[in-house]
Amino acid sequence: MSRIGKKPVTVPSGVTATVDGQTVKMKGPKGQLQFLVHDDVEVKFENGQVKVAPRAETKRARSLYGTARAQIANLVEGVTKGFEKKLEITGVGYRAAMQGKNLQLALGYSHDVVYQIPEGITIAVPKPTEITVTGIDSQRVGQVAAEIRAYRPPEPYKGKGVKYAGEFIFRKEGKKK
Repeated sequence: MSRIGKKPVTVPSGVTATVDGQTVKMKGPKGQLQFLVHDDVEVKFENGQVKVAPRAETKRARSLYGTARAQIANLVEGVTKGFEKKLEITGVGYRAAMQGKNLQLALGYSHDVVYQIPEGITIAVPKPTEITVTGIDSQRVGQVAAEIRAYRPPEPYKGKGVKYAGEFIFRKEGKKK
């Protein structure tokens, strides 16, 4: 049994939660989010808490209800605090800049990479070598950060590329003479 799935998700003041069938909707100061829970998981809203439980004792239902609880907790955190991912750019001449509503990246290619920012996501460039991705949906923030990192992932010899803040890059030794 899932230990995380057993814990109910407490809805803080200022956030309204509604459970309509298998759809959980959260509305808070930062915005509104919803999540469609799988049919094998039962969802209830009572006493200011959202509770999840497996409908049957199948392996699939037991594995999905902990995930559903974590997703609902992410909805609450998203509409109250929001999510943030920081990226760091390492390399000579590698830099980022905002160009209108797009992110322009110089990553050592013959051309600059222009990334169109999706709706609901905010990107800030405090320094030319730092990118901050913020939003209320945890999945979309992570996806956008992963797409930006994928343009030039860090390489193991000099560590050049785009990496997450705090990410450890396994370094290799160069060839010997």
